[in-house]
Amino acid sequence: MRALVTVLEADGRRGKRLVHDWPEYTEPLQTNEIKVRNIYSGITNGTERNNMLGGNYARPDHELPSNEGYQSVGEVIDVGPEVEDLSIGDLVFIGAHSGTRRSPAGHVEFVTIAEDDLVLKLPPDVDPVHAALFGMGGVAMRSCRNAELRMGERVLIVGGAGCIGQIAAQIAAVMGARVTIGDVAGRRLELARSIGAAESVVDVSGDGWDRYIGGGAFDAVIDFAGVPGMEDKLITCVRLQGRVILVAGRWEVNYTFRTGQGQEITIKQNSHFDRGDLQNLCRLVGRDLVRIAPLIQDVVPADEAPRIYAALRDDSSRLMGTVFRW
Repeated sequence: MRALVTVLEADGRRGKRLVHDWPEYTEPLQTNEIKVRNIYSGITNGTERNNMLGGNYARPDHELPSNEGYQSVGEVIDVGPEVEDLSIGDLVFIGAHSGTRRSPAGHVEFVTIAEDDLVLKLPPDVDPVHAALFGMGGVAMRSCRNAELRMGERVLIVGGAGCIGQIAAQIAAVMGARVTIGDVAGRRLELARSIGAAESVVDVSGDGWDRYIGGGAFDAVIDFAGVPGMEDKLITCVRLQGRVILVAGRWEVNYTFRTGQGQEITIKQNSHFDRGDLQNLCRLVGRDLVRIAPLIQDVVPADEAPRIYAALRDDSSRLMGTVFRW
């Protein structure tokens, strides 16, 4: 089958190629498994860039070529004998999971997965192109839920002008929080201002953090950037007994214990998402309370992947949401 795979190029850097002979799971479906023909798949910018750079949680070189990605939308083309809630012809979102999945989700032509895994039937009021970014949206939903945001609280979203942060800002606003987005990418900050979910959008490059992010100003901070050495700054910008949410992707976290003790902070780790997160996200998107459309920059055939991934590797600030057509 066709698949987008990471390869080691002649110059030693990683690239992406569309292959036509990637192994496909062809055994008969078991119990509650479904087989899906992908129609769209979305790039997961942070995770896939980490892999393109051979980062701290990337596959090692000796495991290449490999397939990555955790968000796709497709049509159910076959169902197992115990499938209850899905039928042939249904459109579904699929996210990668380590459970009963037989073949990988993401940038592949066909996926076989249990219907009670990270599978969501899409309603008619959700555009399937938009749903191709529901993996990143699921992470945003999970992060906001873990932050336990309440009406009127101030929340700072760091790295907030990327796809996940932009969605999180909208979810946090729906939850009643007063959102500040902090980022360093000017074009993305302008996009955040145009979406309008954040009450404040600030450029934290240079001395921007010290100028705009006051000490003890926020009830919660959600850090999607994962920049090493920022932990103490994240802690000092929350109020007494504030919450600091650290999203997956880090290798380790170091902070001054006395600083955290003085603030009596709660540090929470956030990773991935579950079906409940997807269902809540889908509900908000269907009601136009969370908008994915402004975040989609490219909808292109899968065979254009090499140039997109080269940009992701070399200058990720040029990209926002990218969806491949299969």
